[in-house]
Amino acid sequence: MQDSLEARHELRDDVAEHREPDHDIDPLFVNRWSPRAMTGEPLDEEEYLPLFEAARWAPSAFNNQHWRFCYASREDDEWDTFVDLLGEGNQAWATDAAVLTVIVSKTTFDHNGEPAPVHSFDTGAAWENLALEGARRDLAVHGMAGFDYERAAEELDVPDGFAVEAMVAIGERAPPETLPEELQEREQPSDRKPLAETLHRGGFE
Repeated sequence: MQDSLEARHELRDDVAEHREPDHDIDPLFVNRWSPRAMTGEPLDEEEYLPLFEAARWAPSAFNNQHWRFCYASREDDEWDTFVDLLGEGNQAWATDAAVLTVIVSKTTFDHNGEPAPVHSFDTGAAWENLALEGARRDLAVHGMAGFDYERAAEELDVPDGFAVEAMVAIGERAPPETLPEELQEREQPSDRKPLAETLHRGGFE
């Protein structure tokens, strides 16, 4: 157990080949990426519910906790409903996930009913917590925009005042060779823009 804990404080080999942080940060942030290759095997609840527990502790304005997660595991009757929401490109690999999730956010504040301009921002923080906990557990966690947003709202009975934000596939990682050929070469951690391109002291100019 100690060896596995220590390994979590190092860059993984597959990540170190493609990424190198410019500043001293926890390797967990760099180790997180978005694999597509999954085994198609189910996960026990105790293997994936901690990801949603991590999301629960994200920060939010007025502690509103705007995020909601609708999910189906492979054993659930609703599994096919979630699969059918996916675009064709994502169906080619995400059907091997153990869990599919639709992330929804509440667009108003609970305390006054007024519009919450940060509902997507806060829900994104919850998604990041989920993704980082998945990376810590060496699970494949892949966020997706390629799905039918309107059908998701309809099929999942999303109430008025909530916005469909994204879908997520969660599963046990598999070798890249299990993916369709056109996706295999993309199955690696992507690099990031230099910090100087995204950080502006003062204004943009």
